[in-house]
Amino acid sequence: MVDIPAWAWVAAIGLIVALFVFDLVVAVRRPHAVGLREAAFWSVFYVSVAVLFGLALWGLGGSRAGTEYFSGWIVEKSLSIDNLFVFVIILARFGVPERYQQKVLLFGIAAALILRTVLIAVGAAAISLFSFTFLFFGLVLIWTAVQLVRHRKEEPDVEDTWLVRRARRILPVSTDFHGGRMLAHEDGQRVMTPLLLVFVAIGSTDVLFALDSIPAVFGVTKEPFIVFTANAFALLGLRALFFLIEGLLERLVYLSIGLSVILAFIGVKLILLFLHEDVSHSVPEIPTPLSLGVILLVLVVTTVASLLRVRAHPDERAQAGSLRGPKERRREEAERR
Repeated sequence: MVDIPAWAWVAAIGLIVALFVFDLVVAVRRPHAVGLREAAFWSVFYVSVAVLFGLALWGLGGSRAGTEYFSGWIVEKSLSIDNLFVFVIILARFGVPERYQQKVLLFGIAAALILRTVLIAVGAAAISLFSFTFLFFGLVLIWTAVQLVRHRKEEPDVEDTWLVRRARRILPVSTDFHGGRMLAHEDGQRVMTPLLLVFVAIGSTDVLFALDSIPAVFGVTKEPFIVFTANAFALLGLRALFFLIEGLLERLVYLSIGLSVILAFIGVKLILLFLHEDVSHSVPEIPTPLSLGVILLVLVVTTVASLLRVRAHPDERAQAGSLRGPKERRREEAERR
């Protein structure tokens, strides 16, 4: 474990909160459709901030802390691309006008970070209390990898999550966006606008993504500080990245397969770590630099193969992928009825 002083936690949290507030002011002050130049600028800015933070951590905590941070950040950044597929589906299904998209994305990402922080705390506590936690995390990642490959050509039910259904029961839903507000009044009655439902949908679906991304980053490092900051800096630039690569997403036809390989690889690494620490030290471990190299190689191969495939088959488009197939969804619907 890396020894992280209290002031480092305070400084990191303060920086992350300040960046979110700054992003919120930029997004809410003047609702507008985000162009390619603006998205590219903010994407470069947030990547630069994440890299500078990693270099500072490398200098203060040593090469091990720096390598673990960059590995965790790249894992979270690559997995967050799958989130962007779902964001595209959600915004399209609810018909969100372009000028409001960055606002609702930012609110959803902020909620996702809060929920992920809770999951990180639970995961860190489980690791310290139960020796089999790494084995459990590893099996979860391998199962997720298999499911993602099996259902890679299907789309998730973004309008039928448990939280979205509960929200619809609490207040009636308006069809008007009411100038970008989330709550409004119609005929003397308080209603929620579609933006609030989109916010709930983004936050609730991200929880499902966190169930594989949090174990994945724990497969790179055991240090909660690095897990938290890697997640936070990966999520910070997600709004800008969405508008930057929105058109490119549908061309990444092999993305689900690449992410499945990464999840399965980290799952195997976690299982080997459990066997090494709890069964026999003769069981080999996969070092973090090797993990970083494998992850980068898979991402490069996946991207190049996807672009070559689309060039040869221009009509082919990528799908978001789902962890549940039609049979599982029909079974859940029958149980609810």
